[in-house]
Amino acid sequence: MQSCIKSFRLLAALALFCPLAASAQFVADPTGGAAGCACCGTFFFIPIIFLAISVALLVWVARDAKARGMDSAVLWMLLVFFLNVLGLVIYLLARPQGITVPCPNCGNSRLQASVRCPHCGIGS
Repeated sequence: MQSCIKSFRLLAALALFCPLAASAQFVADPTGGAAGCACCGTFFFIPIIFLAISVALLVWVARDAKARGMDSAVLWMLLVFFLNVLGLVIYLLARPQGITVPCPNCGNSRLQASVRCPHCGIGS
């Protein structure tokens, strides 16, 4: 636990002081400053991209679980949120298998073999 805290502090210090170092280098050497800015950009853009992919994955899991008639869509979202790729693999192995088709009544996706639509509750 202590090593995680030390690593986090080191990364926080780098994220705070890299822009200062890059701006100081930009005055003396424009290419060094540009490289420093690019390095700092990665510290900000990679977590943002990772967060965007995680949110999109959570939305997909919620919609897919609802379309397959699973009652615990929120629990599956939490599993995928905390375990990321491993949680997605567990979800894909545990979900009901089958083809999803549009419901003739409400138009939302549902399993072809299901008796009732999980969205509107009307049987086909």
